[in-house]
Amino acid sequence: MARSTDLHLVPAPKKLSFREGTFISRGKRYIKLEAEEPQSLIMAEKQAGLLWETTASPKAPKDQVGLTIRLDDKASIPAEGYELDIRPDGIVVSASTPAGAFYGACTLAQIRRGDTETRRHGELPCLTISDSPDFPVRGVMLDISRDKVPTMETLYALVDLLAEWKINQLQLYTEHTFRYLAHPSVWEKADPMTGEQIMALDAYCRERFIELVPNQNSFGHMERWLKHDKYRVMAEAPNGCDTAWGHFDYPFSLSPVDKRSLPFVAGLFEELLPHFTSRMFNVGLDETVDLGCGRSKKICKERGTGRVYMDFLLRIYDCVKKHGHTMQFWGDIIVKHPELIHELPPDIIALEWGYEADHPFRERGEKFRESGIEFYLCPGTSSWNTLSGRTENTIGNITCAAKNGLDLGAIGILNTDWGDNGHWQPLSVSYLGFMAGAMASWNAKADVRTGLAESLSINAFGDRTGKLGRAFHDLGSIYQVFKKKTFNASVQWQMLFRGNNGDGLELSEFEAMDRRLDEIADAVKGDKASSADAAVVREEIKHLIKLLKLASDVGKAKVGGPKPGNLKSRVEAIKESHRHVWMLRNRPGGLEDSVGKIRV
Repeated sequence: MARSTDLHLVPAPKKLSFREGTFISRGKRYIKLEAEEPQSLIMAEKQAGLLWETTASPKAPKDQVGLTIRLDDKASIPAEGYELDIRPDGIVVSASTPAGAFYGACTLAQIRRGDTETRRHGELPCLTISDSPDFPVRGVMLDISRDKVPTMETLYALVDLLAEWKINQLQLYTEHTFRYLAHPSVWEKADPMTGEQIMALDAYCRERFIELVPNQNSFGHMERWLKHDKYRVMAEAPNGCDTAWGHFDYPFSLSPVDKRSLPFVAGLFEELLPHFTSRMFNVGLDETVDLGCGRSKKICKERGTGRVYMDFLLRIYDCVKKHGHTMQFWGDIIVKHPELIHELPPDIIALEWGYEADHPFRERGEKFRESGIEFYLCPGTSSWNTLSGRTENTIGNITCAAKNGLDLGAIGILNTDWGDNGHWQPLSVSYLGFMAGAMASWNAKADVRTGLAESLSINAFGDRTGKLGRAFHDLGSIYQVFKKKTFNASVQWQMLFRGNNGDGLELSEFEAMDRRLDEIADAVKGDKASSADAAVVREEIKHLIKLLKLASDVGKAKVGGPKPGNLKSRVEAIKESHRHVWMLRNRPGGLEDSVGKIRV
């Protein structure tokens, strides 16, 4: 008898039971769509991947119907839930909504993809699945503002992947990478998303039951705007200032006391929002670390920094409501002023974020729950500032968010994938985090760790050998050879991008890193990946190993080991490799800015 873990389903279903027998999928069959509007089930039929004739006719011969997709809005199946029944005489997917039918078809496609002798011969195990999600919103946020803007082909492929894993919200984190027609000087070198591209992506997402939510930071993280003289006049500190993060020698946040700031932001909203069908809008407002350190210093001292922040937030909220949208905002600033949380409008959504495995999601989430504010918990893929990820931290961070979110009544999990400091990690590094987030946000009580590498190999790369999934899992574990703990980064990344002086590190740790890299490079040979991006993924792995080898050699020199030979030429070779790998998935804008971030 097969086991549920043998199927490598992403996410793991709530209830699954096997029965005797198999279904033979060979031969001529029909796919029958049963619904008042059978056209609403076309995407589910396509997702199942069975190359049979599709019909909605009641005259379809019963003994030739191999798959029935049935929609019954009166059934006691949750809105995005489904029931999947594989019997010797046919397969039935039942749901109360088209989204639920689509997710049932996604599960069926993964069962068909599984690597067993019987399925290779067109046989499927007989089973019954009853499934539904823990969270109404299961999201991914991709940073497209720290230099790397994906091509449309890359975005479409990512949407396909996330949709199969039952993700239903996507955000593209934006600072300056939307083509605002009123502000060409800001994005002219960035290859931004155009309005036409956003509308096309929005339609593509909707077909796959994903809500594309507009995202535009609107207070902090505005340095890409404020570095230009035209906009610098609105900065909190036009020439930089001392902050809790140290000295900034550039402007960072808009000044809430400048009368031009709010009309400027309102103008951005007016241009951006018509391109989206979503009525949600993430306005950012995070990490305003220079607030009160420049032009607003006097008023912040008189009224309190929290009060000044809240007043500007409420004015942003009014702008959002004029467009008929629900405002989302990052909750990191207001959570430090809990006495003000009760003043938040009741229809706002707070996004509580944190990226370490021990982040206090429960403590901070409770502050929003107690005030009656709806909120998401927002972990991350732990890919940025690492080169190859932090596998154990990724899993710990995501499962912590999901389990606490379930207990606290969070309405969503938004899994973030940032691109700090030039976005040097390839997209494939983030797949493990995307998968872990999809699994935990659908079924928070499931064991994400068990079989994760194998599931990644099969369902992300189409590699039934398990080699590619294991390689990314293990590359993401390299950071653990070091005893020294790093926050939101890895030692190997710091060696190339932060000039780490080697304090607290040992030569033997870098030697262990070298051994692990050699083992991974050898173990990944002979993969059987069949995904559309398989060739790209192989290039990304080769690039990663070269990067990590360079980081190791630089690190060894800093702790008393041998100095790396031909360092200058190796760094130039790494830059060329970075350029090559970048262009396999992304637009050229921002590339040279990213290349310039390496500090060796």
